[in-house]
Amino acid sequence: MTSSFRPGPGFSGIRDDGLYKRLPSRLLSNPARLMVKTGHRGLRFALRVCREFVPARTGFRREGGKAARENSQGVPACETKNLAFEKTGFQISLRFPRYANPLLSIVIPSYGQAPVTLRCLRSVMQNPPACAYEVIVAEDASGDPDMARFREVPGLLLLERPKNLGFLRNCNEAARVASGKYLHFLNNDTEVLPGAFDALVRRLESDPATGLTGSKLLFADGKLQEAGGIVWNDAAGMNFGRNDSEPDRAAYNWPRDADYISGASIAIPRTLFYSLNGFDEIFAPAYYEDTDLAFRVREAGYRVVYEPASVVIHYEGLSHGTDEGQGVKACQARNRSIMLSRWKTVLEADHFKPGTHGLRAAARARHRPVILIIDHYVPEPDRDAGSRATLCVIQALAEAGWLIKFWPMDRKRKTWSHDLEQTGVEILDHTCPQSFSAWLEENGKDLDHVMIMRPVVAQEFLPVVIAGTDARRSYYGHDIHFLRIMREADLKESRALRDEALSMRDLEMSLWPQFDVVLYLSDYETELVRELVPAAHARTVLPFCFTPDRSPRSVTDGATILFVGGFAHPPNIDAAVWLKNEIMPLVMARVPEARLILAGSNPAPAVRVLAYDRTTITGSISDGELARLYASARVAAVPLRFGAGVKNKVLEALDHGLPLVTTPVGAEGIPGIGATCSIAEDAAAFAELLIRLLEDDGLWRQRSDQGKCLISEEFSPGRFSEILLHALSRQQS
Repeated sequence: MTSSFRPGPGFSGIRDDGLYKRLPSRLLSNPARLMVKTGHRGLRFALRVCREFVPARTGFRREGGKAARENSQGVPACETKNLAFEKTGFQISLRFPRYANPLLSIVIPSYGQAPVTLRCLRSVMQNPPACAYEVIVAEDASGDPDMARFREVPGLLLLERPKNLGFLRNCNEAARVASGKYLHFLNNDTEVLPGAFDALVRRLESDPATGLTGSKLLFADGKLQEAGGIVWNDAAGMNFGRNDSEPDRAAYNWPRDADYISGASIAIPRTLFYSLNGFDEIFAPAYYEDTDLAFRVREAGYRVVYEPASVVIHYEGLSHGTDEGQGVKACQARNRSIMLSRWKTVLEADHFKPGTHGLRAAARARHRPVILIIDHYVPEPDRDAGSRATLCVIQALAEAGWLIKFWPMDRKRKTWSHDLEQTGVEILDHTCPQSFSAWLEENGKDLDHVMIMRPVVAQEFLPVVIAGTDARRSYYGHDIHFLRIMREADLKESRALRDEALSMRDLEMSLWPQFDVVLYLSDYETELVRELVPAAHARTVLPFCFTPDRSPRSVTDGATILFVGGFAHPPNIDAAVWLKNEIMPLVMARVPEARLILAGSNPAPAVRVLAYDRTTITGSISDGELARLYASARVAAVPLRFGAGVKNKVLEALDHGLPLVTTPVGAEGIPGIGATCSIAEDAAAFAELLIRLLEDDGLWRQRSDQGKCLISEEFSPGRFSEILLHALSRQQS
């Protein structure tokens, strides 16, 4: 479609090639809607349509939504009002609800430009906040007679200044009449996209430490205008990502602290704005007032956070132009000097020279430790326990203030990528245009630490890391792979597996001494590393962490036995088959009502065929569904016959207060586990221990309480973080 779009001088390419005829009017008049349908390339096309087609067609009419919204007291909203502007022939229906107690006040300053303001209001009406809100247009005595038409819009609060105040003072005065808990300052030369308001409100509501947040801004052609702002130590500002034709890169999709956020779309608690006396009028009439506000918000002890889920189109320059030599725009240079003088000490201490240390500058990380974590893929906690362990590490580092970059070996964006980004992690997936070596060449000097997970990943990336950065290196093994494979080889009497184990042993042993610290999840693994490679600096860290909860669990009725595991992992397949074929027949001979649930992702064919005779195979399940299974089960079974490392499924059952039976392999590496669960090596003993827990409420009660106590004492987030950070510190070298 776009390849044939060639408007020449004096005529419209859109009308001449008939492209507009293929699009319904509701999309022609609404580029934001078309973007939702077709992505940002569709947005660019739609905006060209609007520029050429809509103003030229006299009598074109865009009907507003028909459904009447209700206010917080259940009163229907006012009727829609049609507005027409003769200069454009543009007509549109507008209306806004009235709420007794709005949560959000949307403040739109304007200086004439009625069609521009109309377009902004239309986008607000079509993509409103989910919360109670009010819309305030502050018209700054422009003399534009068309602005008076907004008096007719039901639900809109139009403030008409008797004399011109200038942009900054106009905003401050408008804020005085706002009644929402939060203020959203929105330029009139903008269009909000779906969810833009909700994302900012969510950010402020969910994090009391955030004092100012703002949107991702797009140009009219769909290119990125800003994903947060950088202020250099000379007070010059930079819009991060400006003019990138791919605004949805992962680099722009993680919320992070920013030096400032352009005032075209920012939200702040009203009480905080008042306490700071609003925008400082020393910057009147405009420019740098938003930057100074961000600095004062931080000075007051709050964060300034860029929120990528809020996306707004900003027609930059429509309000004040782009020529810094004339008009309001001429104040930009003067106000930069004021900014430099006022914040000189802060700028020298916390900011970088222009154009340097971009990785740190974009996230206000001059004084934060920066770590690059490399693993095989984005953690998928519903898929495997290793992902849960990785997330525990990431969460601990994030809460300790580390800036985290994550490089997935497969470079793929996954379902869980968004969740990881919400923790403040930048994912360097396929949307990052650089190769690993090129990225490291550019950013290696800004890294304090590189953590590589798993031997195959380390084999590929370690040489490049050693050559590309002086950062401290740690190896997070998850488990000793060759040990797990060797145990499987012994159980299955497989020569091929034994050869694989020996090859893996050689690889792991060659890797360990090349790292400053080697991390494993149990003492027996770190001792084995030290025994095999005395030069390796091996340390034990906790494998997982759980929120402490000592409240007793009620005794669960029934006879449901639960086994949880990802079935892409050979030890779990073997365990499920052994449990179903050899252990459960012994249990059901004495407890006929007993039933088995095998819960986990990727059930292999050998597992799927077990779905008979009171046995359920769940496949992939959500955390909520898993929690319900733990709550309804009578006992957990973890019948692992080979493997290595600490097993999350054991700790997870104890955390839920669910008594369990496991094997020595399942109990391996967990201090105090023998006093909290039953351990057996053969099928008959395993079945007998399951039967006791199915029949003896007293034993069940004792084991449930002991398990919750162990988790609360040994596997809390605080203890996890303390041990991890100590192991990563240079003092441990």
